[in-house]
Amino acid sequence: MDLLLTLAGFFVGIVVGLTGMGGGALMTPVLVLFFGIPPLAAVSNDLVVSAVMKPVGALVHLRRGTVYLPIVGWLCVGSVPCAFAGVLISRQLGESGDVQEVTKFALGVALVIAAAGLVYRSYLRMVTKAKRRAGTLPPEPPGEVVIRPRPLPTVAVGALGGVVVGMTSVGSGSLIIIAMLSLYPAMKAAGLVGTDLVQAVPLVISAAIGHILFGDFELNLTVSLLIGCLPGVYLGARLSAHAPDGIVRRALTVVLLASALKLLGASNVMMVVILVAVAVLLSVLWMYLRTRQGLPARSRIFTQARDQRAARRATADSNQGPS
Repeated sequence: MDLLLTLAGFFVGIVVGLTGMGGGALMTPVLVLFFGIPPLAAVSNDLVVSAVMKPVGALVHLRRGTVYLPIVGWLCVGSVPCAFAGVLISRQLGESGDVQEVTKFALGVALVIAAAGLVYRSYLRMVTKAKRRAGTLPPEPPGEVVIRPRPLPTVAVGALGGVVVGMTSVGSGSLIIIAMLSLYPAMKAAGLVGTDLVQAVPLVISAAIGHILFGDFELNLTVSLLIGCLPGVYLGARLSAHAPDGIVRRALTVVLLASALKLLGASNVMMVVILVAVAVLLSVLWMYLRTRQGLPARSRIFTQARDQRAARRATADSNQGPS
């Protein structure tokens, strides 16, 4: 067992438990950038780890009834064979060195898309919140929402997601869920996450089998990661009720973008410049979009923190009394 790999798996597991996202999007770049593991080997082992972790969350949602099984079926029609095909595509791209470089580049592009998807998902949640506050959108109806499957576009989303997952291990918890938001806007948040998790189980297993047969799977590496990931996921799930979701997602977006830039060959100076520029521009744009929706420019997590600091200062001043 490699202790550092186990600690890395524990960290990634916590993030997955907190947000439901970030497994492949974090684990693979961590293995490549911090441990020097070849991209194809990182993808192979990450997928096998995910094949063990995903069923845990999927079973929870199945027991709660927050899964739209017909949609799961149509997604799997496209994703399962295409995930296996994604592994074969990686192997057909050239010699070993070329495969590693193509995998690294594809992973970087997938991470950029995943980071953009997180921002887009947050924007949709903000718009929904503003509309419900303004009364232009009715509150979520109680009970089960009837969702009619859209077979052809759903199969297409599954197929595209399967190829991306098979090649990069990224997408089962980020890219596909963003596409589902567009296809099924009436789907409740819990149903969205539950459906995505359940469809990801056969998808990831298919990709994992492909990488075990044709990839660079290493048993010792996978075992070290699993020893850390499984308790990390459990702890993250327990903390998810208390951690500010907005802050966690912002941090995850920054990490994904930074990892993508390094995988795409950016220097440290260029990476810092781009991250600072993106952070400033996005912050200004986000405040503008919030005011356009009739919300305060700064989100509640920041105003609450400011009010708490002011309250602590007022308490400290009152305790000191007049001098």
